[in-house]
Amino acid sequence: MRHTHAERTVRAAVSVSAVCGLALGLGACSDTVDGAVNQTYEVTYEVTGTSADEIRFHGGGGKAMEPEIETVTSPALPWRKTVTLRGIMPPAVMPAASDAGAADLACTITYKGEVIEEMTGEELLTSGGCVAVSPVPD
Repeated sequence: MRHTHAERTVRAAVSVSAVCGLALGLGACSDTVDGAVNQTYEVTYEVTGTSADEIRFHGGGGKAMEPEIETVTSPALPWRKTVTLRGIMPPAVMPAASDAGAADLACTITYKGEVIEEMTGEELLTSGGCVAVSPVPD
């Protein structure tokens, strides 16, 4: 089937419009992603129980998908720390204890006064700690 010049012109115009719309949409999407990546938020980590050998947590350093992990050894419990994270960086606190202190170990992550992640005892040990999804964009 042969198409007339007018039909080819209309199809080309529609294709160009679709590509431009996609490019503009991606640009707007990119602005939203850039804004979310650069936005900061605060969370509070808390670890309770009898004892912990160490507590590892995302403290805000590093890259969003490769956060630096900070470590506190032989912390006094209850332990609490408020940190500022960026963008899509997930809040995470990972306490570790020997068998004697593991049974009653618990961790929480709080954002704007609301607990967004909580783990206790066996659940905490098998999961490796409390890890939440970034609340950005909120």
